Amino acid sequence: MDHKESHFPGVGGLDLYTQSWRPEGKPLGVLAIVHGFGEHSGRYQNVVQYFAPRNYALYAYDLRGHGRSPGQRGYIGGWSDYREDTRAFLGFVREREPGLPLFLYGHSLGGLIVLDYGLHYTDGLKGVIATGPVLGPPQIPAILLHLSKLLSRAWPTLSMNSGLNASEISRDPDVVRAYVQDPLVHSKGTPRLGAETLRTTTWAQEHAGEWRLPVLIVHGGDDRIAPPGFSREFFEKLTLADKERLEVPGGFHEPHNDLDKAAVFADVERWLQRHLR
Repeated sequence: MDHKESHFPGVGGLDLYTQSWRPEGKPLGVLAIVHGFGEHSGRYQNVVQYFAPRNYALYAYDLRGHGRSPGQRGYIGGWSDYREDTRAFLGFVREREPGLPLFLYGHSLGGLIVLDYGLHYTDGLKGVIATGPVLGPPQIPAILLHLSKLLSRAWPTLSMNSGLNASEISRDPDVVRAYVQDPLVHSKGTPRLGAETLRTTTWAQEHAGEWRLPVLIVHGGDDRIAPPGFSREFFEKLTLADKERLEVPGGFHEPHNDLDKAAVFADVERWLQRHLR
C-alpha cells in the first residue's frame, strides 16, 4: 500500500497532521478515521492492515492538541473546533478521492465527534461508523467532572490528568503495553474539553431522532471507559431503518484492538459492502 503524510488547515488555520494508506488500483471506498481522546491516528494500524488489502483507502488525522498536531494537549475552544476540523479533513479527503463512497469512522471521543458531525452535516457521506462512542459522562473521577463544569469559564486551559485507566482499553496486554509506552499518547484534559464533551453528549442524545445517515455502532459489552448503555440509548432513539448496533460480549473499549477484532472487522466489512452503492 502507499502511505503518505500531510497537513491541512483546521479551524483558525491550525496546521493539522494527517496520513493516508491507499491500495494499488482504484479503491472500493474510503474510510476517514477520527481517533479518540489522548491518542493519535497512528494507533489504527489494525484497521489499516485489514481494510487496505481489501481495497479500501484510509485517511486519518490527529485532532488538535493530539499526536503530531499542534495545540495545547486536551484543549479546545469549543466543540465546533472538532466539528469544523473534521469538515476540513473530509474536504481534504474528497479532493484526493473524488467520486468514491466516503465513510466517516470514529472511535471513543472520535465516535462522539462523528455522530455529532452527522447530526450537523450529511453531504458527501455514505454512512458513519462509531466504535465505543462517548455518549454519556465519561468514566473519569467525579471530582474532575465537577471541576470541568466549574472551571470551564474561569480557567478553561487548566491542564489536568484525566485518570484514564490504560488497562481498560483492551483485553490484549500487548495493546495496553504499547499504549502506555507510546510517546504520542497523553492523558491531559482541560475543564473546557470536559465541559464541552458533556454538553455534546447531552445534545447528541436529545437530537438522535434527527439522524439521517446509515450508521453502524460497535461497542464492547464490558467497556468501562465509555459504558455501552449510553450508545444503546442513542441507538434506540434513531428513527431511520438503516441502523445497526453490534455489542461485543466481554469486549473492552477498543474493538479494533481487542481480542475479537477479526470478527469485528468482518462485521464492519459486511456493513460497508452493503453501503458501497
